[in-house]
Amino acid sequence: MKAIAMIPARFEASRFPGKLMQLLGDKTVIRRTYQAALDTGLFDQVVVVTDSDRIEEEITKYGGQVLRSKRPHESGTDRIAEVAQDSPFDVIVNVQGDSPFIKKEPLQQLLAQFNDPTVQVGSLMRPLTQADDIQNPNVVKVVVDLNNNSIFFSRSVIPFLRDPQAAAPYYEHIGVYAFRKEMLLKFTAWPLTPLEKTEKLECLRLLEHGISIRMVLTAEKGVEIDTPQDLEKARALLGL
Repeated sequence: MKAIAMIPARFEASRFPGKLMQLLGDKTVIRRTYQAALDTGLFDQVVVVTDSDRIEEEITKYGGQVLRSKRPHESGTDRIAEVAQDSPFDVIVNVQGDSPFIKKEPLQQLLAQFNDPTVQVGSLMRPLTQADDIQNPNVVKVVVDLNNNSIFFSRSVIPFLRDPQAAAPYYEHIGVYAFRKEMLLKFTAWPLTPLEKTEKLECLRLLEHGISIRMVLTAEKGVEIDTPQDLEKARALLGL
């Protein structure tokens, strides 16, 4: 099984324009993310997929690999699908460009799920224990079946704690996806679905087409940089 990590990266971002070129210590966010994926040693290739000259220059000047997307895209998944059509890889892992703390172990566990031929898509989740996070609509929750296949994703609190004595687990969805190539291309060709439009969560498009996502539980607690406040948290995590 040949696997590639593709890191979709655009310069503009609605909540934090230019975030990928912000400095975390002596390296930019996108360079740290690329290096973190490369350092896992899990992939036959690691590439940044971008339409930005600035991001391409930032990666290539340090010897990194870049593929250029040619069309505008609504999501990073759409961006990597454009360049994946002629890819020789069996499994494509979408590593978000604003995830500089990605680690080897969860990615290794994620790739291992594809030894099961029934798995078409995999992703990561971590336990949620803080009430504020559970209630926060910006923290996407996921519920799974007994085999860790996704049942539903929501910005709402799921499951609802009807019985306070019940020990209900809460999980946060971490936005790292792994796709079999054929499923990635099929998924991005489908139009947006009703629940996806309602919650603004693209993973629901898969569920609405009857495709479950194999979820891998991890304890890793990195920082995804969506806002200037997240950048400060990331700098604090690095002791900067």
